Amino acid sequence: MSSNREFLYRRLHSLLGVIPIGVFLIVHLTVNWFATRGPEAYNQATTFMEGLPFRYVMEAFIIFIPIILHAVYGLYIAFQARNNTSKYGYFRNWMFRLQRVTGVLVLIFITWHVWETRVAAAFGAEVNFQMMEDIVSNPVALIAYIIGITATTFHFANGLWSFGVTWGITITPKSQRISSFVSLAVFLALTFIGIRSILVFAGI
Repeated sequence: MSSNREFLYRRLHSLLGVIPIGVFLIVHLTVNWFATRGPEAYNQATTFMEGLPFRYVMEAFIIFIPIILHAVYGLYIAFQARNNTSKYGYFRNWMFRLQRVTGVLVLIFITWHVWETRVAAAFGAEVNFQMMEDIVSNPVALIAYIIGITATTFHFANGLWSFGVTWGITITPKSQRISSFVSLAVFLALTFIGIRSILVFAGI
């Protein structure tokens, strides 16, 4: 019974990482990409997102609750896992370890990012181009954002590979190799979008 429960928990954890969290990540990075078109375009995009009907309900059930559930069980997996990269230096063993390490980094990054933006907005600050410009005007904050974005996109892209295995989509060695290339392409594309956008806020 416990093994069946563990199997279901891991499937739910994997599913939440792709839907809805992964979908939200792509939407969020897309909105940030509007910064490359200038402050006005970015502010219009954020105003549109802020004006969505039932925004607080969607934020709770599509973003925050799934992230909390995914993070809590992810931390359990991270601290229960027996990493064997020191003994077996295979590619997937390293991906397994990096998935756990980036998971912790992403949790720290998201907490800080929410504090800097959503919590600040709750106290009256306006989420706009100027806010992000002020945040990353600090070089330390900019470096933290670049690391956080890279960790997030890696965690999501590598999680896509795990999702395919967990849900029985990629069960053959060939399909898993193809999935590895797809995951790499997703990682590179999303990382470029995320870092390019944050550099625009920094005036670079």
